[in-house]
Amino acid sequence: EVQLVESGGGLVQPGGSLRLSCAASGFTFSNYAMSWVRQPPGKGLEWVSSINRFGGSTTYADSVKGRFTISRDNAKNTLYLQMNSLKPEDTAVYHCAKSRLSRDVEGRYRDYWGQGTQVTVSS
Repeated sequence: EVQLVESGGGLVQPGGSLRLSCAASGFTFSNYAMSWVRQPPGKGLEWVSSINRFGGSTTYADSVKGRFTISRDNAKNTLYLQMNSLKPEDTAVYHCAKSRLSRDVEGRYRDYWGQGTQVTVSS
């Protein structure tokens, strides 16, 4: 059974940083691209970032480029999202998602995702 469990969310002031983690199990983590998506309050899912199976290729939404960094540790079956210079508009539930593919530039081929972790950016 595929399981994705996010952690690391919380309340942070504008300009602050958070690091999200996603622990994966139930599949061969290193075979698949992974993504982060988010759902702001009252809005639909929004793709944030993707990383290929070996971590050598990453892509970002324009809204987070230069502020967020996606990474993975295949030995630990864990996906990360380092978020810096956070803005109130980054407030959302953040989900990690598994792709059906080994490379998935905009996370369009997601087949599983976790329950999410809440990130709130507010003063």
